[in-house]
Amino acid sequence: MTSSIPAVGTRTAEAATLQAVFLDLDGTLVDTEGFWWEAEAEVFAELGHILDDSHREVVVGGPMTRSAGYLLEVTGAGIGLAELSALLNARFLARIGRGVPLMPGARRLLAELAAHEVPTALVSASHRSIIDEMLHSLGPEHFRLTLAGDDLKRTKPHPDPYLTAAMRLGVDPACCAVVEDTMTGVTSGEAAGCRVVAVPSVTPIPPAAGRTVRSSLEEVDVPFLRSLITESR
Repeated sequence: MTSSIPAVGTRTAEAATLQAVFLDLDGTLVDTEGFWWEAEAEVFAELGHILDDSHREVVVGGPMTRSAGYLLEVTGAGIGLAELSALLNARFLARIGRGVPLMPGARRLLAELAAHEVPTALVSASHRSIIDEMLHSLGPEHFRLTLAGDDLKRTKPHPDPYLTAAMRLGVDPACCAVVEDTMTGVTSGEAAGCRVVAVPSVTPIPPAAGRTVRSSLEEVDVPFLRSLITESR
């Protein structure tokens, strides 16, 4: 998977240390993957289509255009992609407006990264309006940078989001840790050359070279993230 975004130059092994941490949003920091499925199911029910649960694993973690496009294809619903995307975003925004639950360990991890002064970016495939709403629950002060799916021409699973985050923070992707909950996000982080921690939310993610799998953010802390970089060198 190629990208037109230049990667930051590789550092020497001696200089290798954790330079930044990039965190996904839905299903990683906030427990909202179920909210998305509820919004999709409700909107399609109003359009006269009942979504089978088997579709949930396909749409999880993807950008709106891919998820909505897939659901249009399998249901044949008589609505355009842009109109459907607007309906889904509006339904989801209404749901998160009532409060967003954080994933176990999320608040502690954000506080720890801030205490250790580790540059942290929020990198999501969700729309900017949704990210800005959820930042009320997460605390915008925890992030030096936030990237939304509609901030870039290509989002996950392409490497562009994480390469862009690294470029804007002035860090080497190979010295950055990515925390993701879906294979779509994991693929994006790995394609960017980052060290990836997978914390699966809906579907299992197998271990692989350069990838570590944990069952919860409660198993992720700053010493662990630092060790990923030093061990890789």
